[in-house]
Amino acid sequence: MKVGYIQTSPIFGETAQNFKQVENLLGNTKADLIVLPELFATGYTFVSKEEAESMAENTKGETTNFLMRLAEKTDAVVVGGFIEKEGNHIFNSSMIVSKGEVLGTYRKLHLYYKEKLWFSPGNKPLKIYEVKNTKVGIMICFDWFFPETFRTLALLGAEIIAHPANLVLPYCQKAMETRCLINRVFAVTSNRIGNEVRGEDNFTFTGGSQITSYNGEVLSSAPKDKQHIDFVEIDVKHARDKNLNYYNNLFEERRVEFYYDSDKS
Repeated sequence: MKVGYIQTSPIFGETAQNFKQVENLLGNTKADLIVLPELFATGYTFVSKEEAESMAENTKGETTNFLMRLAEKTDAVVVGGFIEKEGNHIFNSSMIVSKGEVLGTYRKLHLYYKEKLWFSPGNKPLKIYEVKNTKVGIMICFDWFFPETFRTLALLGAEIIAHPANLVLPYCQKAMETRCLINRVFAVTSNRIGNEVRGEDNFTFTGGSQITSYNGEVLSSAPKDKQHIDFVEIDVKHARDKNLNYYNNLFEERRVEFYYDSDKS
């Protein structure tokens, strides 16, 4: 599979310009899986829930239409972040689309910092999407901080984890090496760059989008401060083999009967 990321520098609230930025970076690229950052169309630093709500969409909105056009042009399955509206709730979500079809949405389970003021926590279970004979899972940004997210996706059968992000902390890229190694899964982390100063907040995003191999090797690493795209060819069959060596299978040897405090059961 040819998989990759688009590292952008969104302009807050300027959806059309942010779409154009993605198109300009991609050019005539063809791929199998493309991952865009978290909230790539809107920007991140909201000052009120009402402001975030004003940019929310369902899966028939302009972001959906843009991602589907991207999938058509690139022949890829595309994953990108957006604000999802359902009833009276809005979610920090990512959408996965293919040609002419929305395959589903994932709603961020672990909200970071003031996201808790704007968004409802995700209310859908983690899920695997079978695309192009490959099993893809999705998590968003701060979800990586919780090893249960990655492990659950791996146990569900994920071979690649798409990871849209707006990272401001410096830890994720290095940690993904271990996350991928101990689960033997590929990951595509698509981060953004730039600075947003709005209200009381001043966020500088860390860039460094990354493709990480099932063995912990970093296959691609983007600059910290430049827009960037990159794609690599991977062989997903390696992610189907959970044997570390002849004697150790990382999933079969899980001793779940001991992974709790028996004194509190």
